[in-house]
Amino acid sequence: MASIWKRNGNWRAEVRRRGYPLLTSTFDTKAMAEAWARRIESEMDRGAFVDRTEAERNTLGDLLIRYSKEVSPSKKGGVGEIQRIKVLCTDPLARLKAASLSGKAMAEFRDRRLNGYGTRKKVSGSTVNRELTLIGHVINVARKEWGVHVDVNPVSIIRRPKENRGRSRRLAQTEEARLLAELEPRPRHDHGHFLKGGSRNECARPIVILAIETAMRRGELLSLRWEDVHLDDQFVRLHDTKNGEARDVPLSLRAVATLRVWRERPHSAEDNVFPTSADALKKAFVRACFRAKIDDLHFHDLRHEATSRIAEKLDNILELSAVTGHKTVQMLRRYYHPRAKDLALKLG
Repeated sequence: MASIWKRNGNWRAEVRRRGYPLLTSTFDTKAMAEAWARRIESEMDRGAFVDRTEAERNTLGDLLIRYSKEVSPSKKGGVGEIQRIKVLCTDPLARLKAASLSGKAMAEFRDRRLNGYGTRKKVSGSTVNRELTLIGHVINVARKEWGVHVDVNPVSIIRRPKENRGRSRRLAQTEEARLLAELEPRPRHDHGHFLKGGSRNECARPIVILAIETAMRRGELLSLRWEDVHLDDQFVRLHDTKNGEARDVPLSLRAVATLRVWRERPHSAEDNVFPTSADALKKAFVRACFRAKIDDLHFHDLRHEATSRIAEKLDNILELSAVTGHKTVQMLRRYYHPRAKDLALKLG
């Protein structure tokens, strides 16, 4: 029989049975305590008992934090994932116990993110889908490896928002010139203070030029090491790419010239070609776009631009995919955006 008693204004229930762990829980009323005890004893009688202690003890926020410490660091995009987890931990959903997670709670989270709430801006359907996928994986890891019992993963039973339409943003020639002008290293005063104009991040301009010339991703550019740069043979070797396969990326004459000048700069003894962080590069890029009055341009759009430019020079789609690293034609099509006027010129 279960033991139920009142303590400090709350009702505490305790179930002891041979072969099962000691189970205790606290409730606001005696009726709630009795109902809980009857359910637990009934499950034990039927052999259907599952230990929900961890699910009732840990919040979703607890699981997210543990995941960020134990799982995220070993993933290729771990840094960005940890940042997403920090944002998720500020949502009311993170305060719910794992045992209380439901389709309703998850749908409310989805709608909050899509519509915005409080001081939070609304986000796109693609962003929400990425967050839901992350939460779903955290719950699955907790169920399989951490002993946190959740009957059904609530992420799997709700409607997903529609994905955003693929971006097709191209970089106009005038925009490229203005952007590179704003990314010129910012001049300094004789006393060392920065003057107005240009960028404080000296890596940003050569990175942007290489992104336009080679279609390399931001992470690939930032992980590039001098030992893998072969200027005489006009290529660089990438060991750790997004799809997990190494590839050699050919360099245009402009890319080679940019790297030669960059290598000859003072204090260039670093192993990494570009000693800067993803966050610092993003800030420099966004600020340069603002100063250059360029709207709605993301750094990743440079990969779209580069792929479309390279496609004009390489007719063989296999050669094009070898340069960009796309494994399927379907993925390559997402990045190849020819201008209608250029196609018209080819038609005559």
